[in-house]
Amino acid sequence: MATLKGIIRDSVSGASVEAKVHVLTSSGRFVHPADSILKIGPGDPFFYCPGEFTVDVPRGSTDIVVERGTEYEPLRKVVSMPAKGAVEVELHLKRWADLPSQGWYPGNTHLHYNEDEAQPDARLHLDPKVHDLSVTVISLLQRGEIPYASNKYPLGFMTDYSTAHHLVDCGEENRHNSSYGGGSGHVMFLHIENLVEPVSRGKLVSDFDPDYPPICYACDDAKRQGGVVLWCHNGRGMEAPVAAALGKLDAFNLFDPAWKDLEYDIWYHLLNCGIPLPASTGTDWFICANNRVYVQTDGDFTYESWLKGLQAGRTFITNGPALFLNLDGQAPGSTIESPNGQPRTVSGQIRWGSHYPLTRVELVQNGAVTQTVPLDGKKQDGEWGFDLQIESDGWVAARAFGEARDSFAQPVYAHTSPIYIGTGRPDSIAQESATFFVRSIDNAMEIVNRDWRFTKDTQREEVLHLFNEGRKVYADLAGLR
Repeated sequence: MATLKGIIRDSVSGASVEAKVHVLTSSGRFVHPADSILKIGPGDPFFYCPGEFTVDVPRGSTDIVVERGTEYEPLRKVVSMPAKGAVEVELHLKRWADLPSQGWYPGNTHLHYNEDEAQPDARLHLDPKVHDLSVTVISLLQRGEIPYASNKYPLGFMTDYSTAHHLVDCGEENRHNSSYGGGSGHVMFLHIENLVEPVSRGKLVSDFDPDYPPICYACDDAKRQGGVVLWCHNGRGMEAPVAAALGKLDAFNLFDPAWKDLEYDIWYHLLNCGIPLPASTGTDWFICANNRVYVQTDGDFTYESWLKGLQAGRTFITNGPALFLNLDGQAPGSTIESPNGQPRTVSGQIRWGSHYPLTRVELVQNGAVTQTVPLDGKKQDGEWGFDLQIESDGWVAARAFGEARDSFAQPVYAHTSPIYIGTGRPDSIAQESATFFVRSIDNAMEIVNRDWRFTKDTQREEVLHLFNEGRKVYADLAGLR
């Protein structure tokens, strides 16, 4: 056996950098240092490297693949190893993009480590750097008495794990599930200092715990202490439309967990009802995908400026491609003037860049694709100017897709937050989307009234009243009151 030593450097600065590494021996076996942190998730296996690594390998051609975040080009190098001795290689990573230099900073807003994680401290030190995340939010959660590894951390900003370029916060996942047809869903609380109790309710605590209080109450508690509230999992959960209608949410986490299908349906319906919800994302259990939300900050990068940019909707979500939209001189999160019944044509532009080839870029208006840029699966960057007829209020966003798969075996994608036109509510289809939520809330109230457990009748009345308040918002839009 011979010893292979790798030193990973940024190709511009020459500085040693953290990355994840895949080493494949001549016999096709993945090898890693005995004490290394291993990548979690689908696709090719990798180990985390703090800047240097050493492995023992047999004679022959040895493949090395090095990846760092999504803005560095994956590096592959083949080394011919002797039967004995040592070989040292320097591995220089080159950026294909530097979005932080343009004021765009990536974050993961939904992250936990399960009870099987034996080295949570080491993983948390490396995760933000290996995945090149400017902001990483790890959160407390509760399911019975399961001792999740990430629950050891105290709430609040984590100075011991943060650097000037990689900020780490510990927040909370507040949630409700039930075993009888529907649960409220769950939310992430960022930038909080005090635990919002109860963290979970119903069967997540015990078979006898009440399905109370509603998550909307918890959202209010989080906001009173300056917290930021994100609904999880593409809007799943019976209370999601209620919380959105009543103004409890700051943003919407899409495609978390990353192993479910990418879907935008509920989000599009909410936007069609005139509810402004920026796009965000995370990975849920471990960093098991390249999912990240890019946020444009106003001024210097701090956690506070990043959160303000997130709340303002200056975002796009992605697992690799960079995607930018401009409409009538405005960017996502902005509002352009309503046509007020006088149709007009506005000009716009979509720009994109990606290490992996894209197959199409689409313009989405009020939930429907109105224009498509077909790509040949080879061009990895470009821009496209377009004219758009605006006849009413509404919203516009851009999204991109690729058939190429990253090292997590996921096809690449990206989606911007919306640019709003007037109220952001397209009158022509708001009624249809509002009716969708009226029906879903009616179904939810039946389940609450029939199946949910409460310690007092007044609790059931409170929850039904809350759901009915959300229903009224949609019923007014649908003309059903």
